[in-house]
Amino acid sequence: MSTVASTNDHGTPDPQVEPRSTGQRRYSAAYKARILAEYEGLDKQGKGALLRREGLYSSLITNWRQQRDKGAEAALAAPAGRPKTDPRDKEIARLKAENARLEAELGKARTVIDVQGKLSALLDQIATDSATTNNGENK
Repeated sequence: MSTVASTNDHGTPDPQVEPRSTGQRRYSAAYKARILAEYEGLDKQGKGALLRREGLYSSLITNWRQQRDKGAEAALAAPAGRPKTDPRDKEIARLKAENARLEAELGKARTVIDVQGKLSALLDQIATDSATTNNGENK
């Protein structure tokens, strides 16, 4: 296998590296399903024409069929009904609710403490004012 390096006008090799193809194409599930449905409805010549048109190999069709069948088996083997809930999800929901309740209680407690502090300051001020007033009247 020989590689030919491209050269520029001066005869020196071009340092630009050609991108390499990974060699593997990726196909979406919808594309695979569409090709499989079309492939299975054709005769031998039609199948060959489809493979040539799409640039596919028959081994891909075989692999895609196996993937489809495994998926169908897994879907049929799954238990009917809603999937079981994870006990951790229930615990997380309980803890979030408890956290919200405690946050609300904390907010109330802070409000009460704030009001008590202001009330105490007001009572101190009233007591100081009345002591000053009483001291002034006694003179």
